[in-house]
Amino acid sequence: MEDILDVYERPYDPQLPVICMDEKPYQLLGEVREPLPMRPGDTKKTDSEYQRNGSCSIFVFSEPSAGWRHVTARSQRRAVDWAEEVKTVLDGFYRDYERVILVMDNLNTHTEASFYKRYSSQEARRLAKKLEIHYTPKHGSWLNIAEIELNAMTRQCLARRVATLEELNKELGAWERERNAACKTVNWHFKMEDAREKLVSLYPKFE
Repeated sequence: MEDILDVYERPYDPQLPVICMDEKPYQLLGEVREPLPMRPGDTKKTDSEYQRNGSCSIFVFSEPSAGWRHVTARSQRRAVDWAEEVKTVLDGFYRDYERVILVMDNLNTHTEASFYKRYSSQEARRLAKKLEIHYTPKHGSWLNIAEIELNAMTRQCLARRVATLEELNKELGAWERERNAACKTVNWHFKMEDAREKLVSLYPKFE
C-alpha cells in the first residue's frame, strides 16, 4: 500500500507521467421492444425485457494529474488484449516519453509476460523497458485512481442499455473526448500518514 501512496505523493513530473489502468466487465444489452421517446412532462419509457448480446471488457487508462484518460472496449480481456492496449497508449499518447509509471492491480494478464505473447521478443522488451510498474495490493484495488474514472464513466455514460460493441466504443469515445476537453483531474487526499493512522491494524506491532 505504501508503495502506491509513495507514487501518488511524488511531485508532479510532466516528463515521468503516472498512469493508472483498470478493466471493467460489461454486458451488452439490446432492446426487445422499441422504447417510447421522451415527451413534455414524461420520461423515456423502456421495457423491462431485454436481449443479451454477450459481454465485453472496458479498458481505462488515466493520468490523474494531467486530467487525461483513454477508454476503449474489447470483446475479450486476454493477455494479448492488455498488451495491445498498453502499446497503443505508450506508442500513441506517450511516444516521446522515455519512461512511464503504470499503476494497476495484479490481474494475471497485467504482466510484462503478456507483451511476449503478442509481440516479438525485441518489441516486447522495448515496451517493458518503458514501464515502471506498481501493483496495488491484494484487496486494495481502491488505491487505483483508475477506479474513480470507471465509476464516473459508469454513472455518466453507461446508465442505459448498449446493444453492440461498436455502439459502446462510440459512446465511450464521446465521453472520453468531453472529459478530456474539460481536463477533469483527480485530487487524491489519502496520504501515507493517513494510512498509518487509520489502518494501524495492518502494520506490524513491536514490543
